[in-house]
Amino acid sequence: MAIKRNKRFHMEVATGALSDIMFFLLLFFLIISTLANPNVIKVPLPESKTTSKTNKQHLTLTVTAEKKYYLDKDEVAFNQLEAALVTKTQELNDNTVVLRIPYDSPVQDLVDLLRIGMDNNLKVIIATKGEN
Repeated sequence: MAIKRNKRFHMEVATGALSDIMFFLLLFFLIISTLANPNVIKVPLPESKTTSKTNKQHLTLTVTAEKKYYLDKDEVAFNQLEAALVTKTQELNDNTVVLRIPYDSPVQDLVDLLRIGMDNNLKVIIATKGEN
């Protein structure tokens, strides 16, 4: 009597290594996303005892120690700053501007920028860093 053995071939896909790779990718993207900062221009901000955060991403005006002016990441000359601010705020439908200015800059620079904001009915917020 001939007994036939049932030798069916079953394909398997090993997924043990796949879960490890997915875990490492998840960790990588979580770490990178926390390091990503929209304010690429480094400015030593003044310190404050209390800080508050905005819920929305507003237009950022950054002033460097060399008196270079940046709207978000685009460099703008001071004589064109007022027109660029008005244009950008109208495009975004948001009249709030976050001012990032070095802590050791002259007061007159700050007053000039605040005057531009007042003349154009802009809400200017001065960015600070909290105490460590």
